[in-house]
Amino acid sequence: MSIRHGLLALLERGPRYGSQLRTEFESRTGSTWPLNVGQVYTTLSRLERDGLVAQDDEDDQGHTLYAITDEGRAELRSWFETPVDRSSPPRDELAIKLAMAVGAPGVDIRAVIQSQRRHTLKAMQDYTRLKGQALADVPANRDEVAWLLVLEQLIFHAEAEARWLDHCESRLVRLAEAAATQPEPEVRTTSRAPARTARPRTRR
Repeated sequence: MSIRHGLLALLERGPRYGSQLRTEFESRTGSTWPLNVGQVYTTLSRLERDGLVAQDDEDDQGHTLYAITDEGRAELRSWFETPVDRSSPPRDELAIKLAMAVGAPGVDIRAVIQSQRRHTLKAMQDYTRLKGQALADVPANRDEVAWLLVLEQLIFHAEAEARWLDHCESRLVRLAEAAATQPEPEVRTTSRAPARTARPRTRR
């Protein structure tokens, strides 16, 4: 849905063609979520079907231009004004991986956590370096400001993930220590009474 509304937001600035929309979308988000032209035109086709955009005209190079409709502007306003729904969070591969690794035979979950932490910290360092480069000069236009916001979101997400991984490792250590201090369960043996031998019957 973010691609759908992202294209509507770009079209509100004026008619554009597919590859132009792709370039502007990637410029605005710093190519964090790259698009291909086919994906853009598929989305435009659905927007046109829903009455949110319409083919406008052609430019000097023969590109078909798309323009946002009044219904599209209303949809865009609603998107901006409505909070992003967090009641059904998207699947997170890392969370699923750790959940499945708990108790899985032959899997060292602490090694999994440590490996992921190294990767996450490396990504955070790369994002921080890019932020430093972006702030070397005052952002000159809205595309640069938009990219800076996306970049900072990536940094905050990586920081939160690193803290969560630390928490996971600490919890596993506490659980292991608690399990080690629990006494071994007693093995109960049931004693069986010796079998009674029948007395011989005396004949009278």
